Amino acid sequence: MSFTYDTLKTAIQDYSESAETTFVTNLPLFIKEAEERILKTVELPVFRKNVTGTATSGTPYLGSPTDFLSPFSLAVISSSVYTYLWFKHVSFIRDYTPNASTTGTPAYYAQFDDDTFILAPTPDADYTFELHYKYRPASLTAGASDGTTWLSTNAPDAMLYGSLVEAANFLKSPEESAMYEQRFQGGVMGLKKLGESYGVRDEFRYDISRGALG
Repeated sequence: MSFTYDTLKTAIQDYSESAETTFVTNLPLFIKEAEERILKTVELPVFRKNVTGTATSGTPYLGSPTDFLSPFSLAVISSSVYTYLWFKHVSFIRDYTPNASTTGTPAYYAQFDDDTFILAPTPDADYTFELHYKYRPASLTAGASDGTTWLSTNAPDAMLYGSLVEAANFLKSPEESAMYEQRFQGGVMGLKKLGESYGVRDEFRYDISRGALG
């Protein structure tokens, strides 16, 4: 089973037995809320990206991608050699290089704001960086009526029941919300096993499946 945008909206209405105008208008919101919960509950390889960018000599800041959520690693690339920076708090960066004119090959980085990293020391050349990060994928609601996403294809239960939780809350049906929440958690557990155990198992070393990582 998988869902397109249209078939998921239809399923939500069928389960909820509601075609009321305001309810239908909020169907995209129910779906986006379900996606958000999955995104922030489960670590999946499909939510990871790699990008490269360049920091300018004498400038301690490096822009982050527009779909950035959180970093996994940041490496400076020099002569084809990758050197990974240590992730720290901004206060550490300020303490390490109280004078931003102190330059060198960056060894540390911190998330300065939603759009920017701060580096220490300040780059002494135009270095190329590779960022490995968790990103926010495009919502099912942003596509065509017959469009799909990885979640709607591979996590239909979590998508359906997560949306139904929001729909039941909208309809002020706590009993149904609790029932759908149980089903949603079951779907999430399957995703956790896929992304946090099976998806990262080295089969050369592990020839039997392990449970979800704690």
